[in-house]
Amino acid sequence: MRNSLKEIMKKRTVFGMTVCSGNPAVIEMMAKCGLDFAFIDTEHNPRSVGQCTELVLAARLYGISPLLRVTKPDEVEIRKALEIGAEGVIIPHIKTVEEMKTCVRGAKFPPLGRRGIDIGVRSDCYGLEDYPNSDYRKYSNETELVIPMLEDFEFVDDIENLMSVPGIDAINFGPADLSNSIDKFEGYDMDHGYVADSLEKLRKQAEPRGIGIMAPAGRTAESAQKLIDKGVTMVIMSSDYNLWREDLVSIGKEIRKYK
Repeated sequence: MRNSLKEIMKKRTVFGMTVCSGNPAVIEMMAKCGLDFAFIDTEHNPRSVGQCTELVLAARLYGISPLLRVTKPDEVEIRKALEIGAEGVIIPHIKTVEEMKTCVRGAKFPPLGRRGIDIGVRSDCYGLEDYPNSDYRKYSNETELVIPMLEDFEFVDDIENLMSVPGIDAINFGPADLSNSIDKFEGYDMDHGYVADSLEKLRKQAEPRGIGIMAPAGRTAESAQKLIDKGVTMVIMSSDYNLWREDLVSIGKEIRKYK
């Protein structure tokens, strides 16, 4: 049995890619190419949590960790993401301590949270495994990742209190929305100004607490190394849509020579 992503993170930086297309073949290829996690998105794509089931199954089958981004800090949606088999849940636009606590309540069983329990779900093997529910709850709490997103100025303004909420495993740093939240959109630039300062504030809060930092890189080792040097421990190596777009633009330039 492969180690959980949380265990791997204790030893080294982990690498993944965002899956926007909803194609299980992409996840299979990611696994075979050595990526550690698949960032399955429902926030910016027209899929519900339930419609991601086959993507989660593909990830589990090929030994890559499925992390599912839900649409908001909602306890039921968070629980459903984990019950279909996601190894972690990513929650966007966290702005307050109460929203941070909601993430933990929905994802963790007591005593860490208040996640509801049902044996008729994939995460509990539909009740077919011969182990007590106490073991299922303990295993889930120990292995499943809770990853809120820092992508709003409100998080930065109250960062110490938000980062003090127990039960958080990593923070996904969203530079584009963060700069957008102060009406100074700078894309994915993390080297300058407010966004760079915010990432450094996050590093200072996360490292002493043993909390990971996730952030988006490009498609190169150089772009990944820049983030690692800034304290990032979970590197998102672009997305399937971005890679396809870049390659299609390149192909388009070539075929225009013949038109």
